[in-house]
Amino acid sequence: METRPPLPPFTRDTALQKVRLAEDGWNTRDAAKVATAYTMDTKWRNRATFVNNREEAEAFLTAKWIRELDYRLIKELWAFADNRIAVRYAYEWHDDSGNWFRSYGNENWEFAETGLMLNRFASINDLPIAEADRKFHWPQGRRPDDHPGLSELGL
Repeated sequence: METRPPLPPFTRDTALQKVRLAEDGWNTRDAAKVATAYTMDTKWRNRATFVNNREEAEAFLTAKWIRELDYRLIKELWAFADNRIAVRYAYEWHDDSGNWFRSYGNENWEFAETGLMLNRFASINDLPIAEADRKFHWPQGRRPDDHPGLSELGL
C-alpha cells in the first residue's frame, strides 16, 4: 500500500511538515513526481478545472508548468483538523511573453489514511506584477529555509 507520511490525524507539527513537503514537491515542477502525492482516484477543483484521478493530475501539472515559467511557490498553513489541512499560498511566474504574475490562492486538502491527498479544492487569483516587484528570489527548486514565508513578506 502506498503511503506518504506524515499520516493523519495531523498535529500542528505534522500539518506544518505536510505543507512544506507539498511546497517542496510543487517547486520541483516534476509533474510525475508530484502526482504520486495524490490517491489514484484524487479529485481536484483548480479554478474552473476539474481533475478526477492521478493521471489527470499529472497531465494538469505538466500543462501548468509549460505555461507558468520560472514558477516559485510559497505555502503557509492556515488551519488543520484530523485528516484535513487548509493552506494559503502565493506563487510567481511569467508567461512566454515575459509578463510576470503573482498568483494568490487558498486550498482545502483532504487526506486518505495513507497520507496521500484524496481531495484538493483550490481558489486562485492572478495579479500582474512588474518583474521589479517580484519577491521570490531563489534558484529554481526548493525554497531555502532562510527565505521569508508569506507572512514575513507581508503577503
